[in-house]
Amino acid sequence: MTETQLNDWAKTFQRDGFVVSKKLFDDEEIGALLRYATADDRLGADAYTRNDSTGAKSKLALWNDLAEDSPYAAIARSNRVVKTMEQLLNDEVYHYHHKMMLKEPKVGGAWEWHQDYGYWYNFGCLYPDMGSCLLAVDRATRENGCLQVLRGSHKLGRINHGTTGEQMGAEQERVDEARQRHELVHCELSPGDALFFHGNLLHCSSRNESDYSRWSLICCYNTRHNDPFITGGRHPNYSPLEQWSDEKVRSILLERDCESRPSHSNETNEGIL
Repeated sequence: MTETQLNDWAKTFQRDGFVVSKKLFDDEEIGALLRYATADDRLGADAYTRNDSTGAKSKLALWNDLAEDSPYAAIARSNRVVKTMEQLLNDEVYHYHHKMMLKEPKVGGAWEWHQDYGYWYNFGCLYPDMGSCLLAVDRATRENGCLQVLRGSHKLGRINHGTTGEQMGAEQERVDEARQRHELVHCELSPGDALFFHGNLLHCSSRNESDYSRWSLICCYNTRHNDPFITGGRHPNYSPLEQWSDEKVRSILLERDCESRPSHSNETNEGIL
């Protein structure tokens, strides 16, 4: 992508709190990731659930570290993801964590309205200068519970959060007011599309009522100047992130797809958001 395109995206990101990149990963790359993830026994073992407010279960696996042989980690290191995030946040970024969201057909639960910085704040991050890249591993639609965002809601500042089911949710009164003033956007994505969004953007997702899964890989980043004042916390402190070229990431995705029994044993699930 060109510098002009990145600059245009940065303006959109500052205004709306999010931007969509179509086909950030091509069909061959994202198909390889989906096949790998579907066959990945370790992913199923690492996954855990969080009940929504109705008791339905939302399932995910989360990692703080970047295993050298993991295709999930390769994407988190990818130059096309990291360079974009640095342009959007206007600083060097480092890997905060990444997670696979596994919203299964018919049973996949909702994620309540929240801001990621609503709870990352509690981990010692003074500023909301943080962001995430959600990569659609398969198709995301309204029917299978795609992400919903309130355009421009990152400008509200941090909202107090409390427990909703087993999840952290934003204060409902303020969410209700924000929904009156900010446009609701359903982020329907094709496989390989990516949604970059600000740490203070209000977002949620509904239950998966469809016959199709919605899997996504979310790579989360913090800025160098926002290194948490808490050390040894739930997510890493600053360390330089080695970015990998598009060619290297593509090679890893295709190679790992060819292996019958994938292994990323060095990647440890932390079991927290």
